[in-house]
Amino acid sequence: MNILDKIIEHKHEELEVRKSMVSELELTQSAYFDRPCLSLAQSLLAPGATGIIAEFKRKSPSKGYINQHADVLGITRAYTAHGASGLSILTDHEFFGGSTEDIVAARENQIPILRKEFMIEIYQVIAAKAMGADVILLIAACLSPAEVRLLSATAKELGMEVLLEIHDETELDHICDGVDMVGINNRNLKTFEVDINHSLRLAEKIPAEKIKVAESGITSADTIKLFSDCGFKGFLIGEHFMKTRDPGDSFRLFVESLRRS
Repeated sequence: MNILDKIIEHKHEELEVRKSMVSELELTQSAYFDRPCLSLAQSLLAPGATGIIAEFKRKSPSKGYINQHADVLGITRAYTAHGASGLSILTDHEFFGGSTEDIVAARENQIPILRKEFMIEIYQVIAAKAMGADVILLIAACLSPAEVRLLSATAKELGMEVLLEIHDETELDHICDGVDMVGINNRNLKTFEVDINHSLRLAEKIPAEKIKVAESGITSADTIKLFSDCGFKGFLIGEHFMKTRDPGDSFRLFVESLRRS
């Protein structure tokens, strides 16, 4: 069983517990549920935007804890202040050390927030809206095209945007009308190996009307320039900042380098 299979198996078990504790009706009564969502798509396309979706995560399945005691509010404030186009917040606890509370804390920032999660049921989409997220992530590797259509349609009904993550050509058929942005993950979720050429090879095969987002393996302004030249407007970066002593300041220095390039 590969890493992704283990995550999805645990996610099914986790969801059964969560649904027994909080119903869909209770989720819709959240203070955030009727809040108008911010558009990540518009933020990525705004003139002068960095295009960076700055990620907050404490650990990963492949490397364990990256920054176990990181302060979500302090770091996301710094990301926002120094020009992030959006925030990506991991909510999976077992494998990434995240929580619902991380998004609730980060919601203070008035920029779009992506709930980074392994979405397999409508319940999770409703929960994302209830916790203050603006965008959901759908991962093609653990969903069928029909499931992507169903979950993206639910997100649209709730006023949220959808980032679909793909890894290779076999997942192109997951792209549908309900998808606003297509992320190409340079990390293989089954092995966690990283190869930035995945994004470069797939770029021309993404429909022109979909915003392209490069994910994983971005460590320099030169890499962003390379992706930009291939039509990418979004760049999801997390571990590069989170592994440092001060992720917020690391992000600031990165953006300064990007603006000089």
